[in-house]
Amino acid sequence: MSGNLVSTGATVMCPHGGQANALPAQSRVLVDGSPAATEADVYTVTGCTLTADAIPHPCTTIRWTGPSARIRINGSPALLQDSTALCLTAVQAPQGPPNITVVQQRAVGR
Repeated sequence: MSGNLVSTGATVMCPHGGQANALPAQSRVLVDGSPAATEADVYTVTGCTLTADAIPHPCTTIRWTGPSARIRINGSPALLQDSTALCLTAVQAPQGPPNITVVQQRAVGR
């Protein structure tokens, strides 16, 4: 797996259109002026419109399951544009992978 390094300024959305915002676990390593994203970052989702049987079941968080195998930032694996993850509801039910659409184009990792 290889891809562009993700920063906390990247555009990350749940599959239902909710916007994910990162709370970075570190701030020493910057990519395009924003902290580099790691598996330790907490991603919260707002604005998800998922409903089932007319009951809202919005995505609330993202759990990263496939970060970089080689790059570590302050001991935590870095996130790449093609890293795998799952969006989760408040009761931790998986709702599908997030979409990472806008990332920096200079730093590439594996």
